[in-house]
Amino acid sequence: MASTSLRYLSRSDIVGIGGDRSDLYMAAIEEGFRLHAARDFVQPLKPYLRSPRATHIADRIIAMPAWIGGDRPVAGLKWIGSKHDNPSARGLDRASAVIVLNDPETNHPVAVMEAALISAMRTAAVTGLAVRHLARAGFSEAALIGCGPIAARQAQTLAEQFPTLDRVRLFDLRPEAAEDLAARLRDRFPRLRTLIAPSAEAAVRDCPVVVTCTVTDTPYLPYRWLGPGTLLANVSIMDVEREVFLKADKVVVDDWDQCNREKKIINLLVEAGEFSRDKLHAELGEIVVGRRPGRESDDEIILLNPMGMAIDDIACARAVLRRAEEAGAGTVLPLF
Repeated sequence: MASTSLRYLSRSDIVGIGGDRSDLYMAAIEEGFRLHAARDFVQPLKPYLRSPRATHIADRIIAMPAWIGGDRPVAGLKWIGSKHDNPSARGLDRASAVIVLNDPETNHPVAVMEAALISAMRTAAVTGLAVRHLARAGFSEAALIGCGPIAARQAQTLAEQFPTLDRVRLFDLRPEAAEDLAARLRDRFPRLRTLIAPSAEAAVRDCPVVVTCTVTDTPYLPYRWLGPGTLLANVSIMDVEREVFLKADKVVVDDWDQCNREKKIINLLVEAGEFSRDKLHAELGEIVVGRRPGRESDDEIILLNPMGMAIDDIACARAVLRRAEEAGAGTVLPLF
């Protein structure tokens, strides 16, 4: 990988090599979790940069550095900014990002790429990988709470990866957002039936796979909404009430150290003496490699709490770069 040039990949470059479809990310994410289980990675705790004028939990910029090994080691950084009112006030996506990849032999940068698409697709691929191991076999229905860009990629990945899925429940505080996502899903996946739920509870009740995709800072989803056999992917982190962590049959995280920080619910439970690493069922990588079991019965209620890891982004960016190099995609810029 050592080079005196740098490859720049725009979002259109990434889409042009298939970076808007889930297969690329599912494979990269599985490899990343295998490396995580093997401890063949370095991942410092990510710092959150917040302005003292910020008024919302989603108003921040996060630096996410990592090194991952395997047969083609790479280091990198995702720099991702978020502003909760970008869509309503500016007509922009809530989140924007870039990824820089570095050659670990020289530490020279070798690529810079637009990363909002990669970030959304890798987040959905983590859910997809968890569903593969933790959802009931042959499930046919899923619910999405929050219907913005993250939910769209979650729905896309579930539809592409799980052919038994034929019904999607949607709920958003803005009904027009749910209606828009429903229309787009019907256009792209004609087999899918969509239901606009009148409430979050109606979306969740008796649904085998539930995915939260909101920007809330206030938990609202209690344990009593969950039926036997539910897999709840708590993607947006703050949606689930504390009791769900304590009553679920299994709690699975992507990375314990990343989840047990920043005053998130797990951290609050640990500080209160109600939860611990010993009470955790597994990190997802342990399940992927077979070190810990996934779903063991149809009645288990399983909570996935994926904080989001830098190695997810770097594993996916590495796969994107490899495909771009093979296709000659992007713009190659001199470093010197």
